[in-house]
Amino acid sequence: MSPTVREGRDKMNTTISLTELATRELASALASNNGRSAVTVYGGRDAQLRQTVMALRAGDGLSEHSSPGEATLQVLTGSIRLRTADQSWHGTVGDLLPIPDDVHAVDALEDCAFLLTVAKHQ
Repeated sequence: MSPTVREGRDKMNTTISLTELATRELASALASNNGRSAVTVYGGRDAQLRQTVMALRAGDGLSEHSSPGEATLQVLTGSIRLRTADQSWHGTVGDLLPIPDDVHAVDALEDCAFLLTVAKHQ
């Protein structure tokens, strides 16, 4: 099943259904051995701006890591905990969480999917 993509007059005017992508990636995460799945929807490894839909099985997560730039996390389904050594934030559907510059981790409190947006430092 491919996501719904509605193209406009040029490639810059393409619409991607985040709802469909979240559903697809969550199904992949639930079926995977590591409990996660992801697909980049805009940009890429070498781009300054990158957006990725990630899905995690409840109880799994992303271990502590640093961000390569400014970043946000928008919860599409389920709920998550974003944490650093000193603080934590709970996110549910519709929440947009700025990701701290500190080393951080993400825990899936429920099966979840989120949009990760990263703008790399220049």
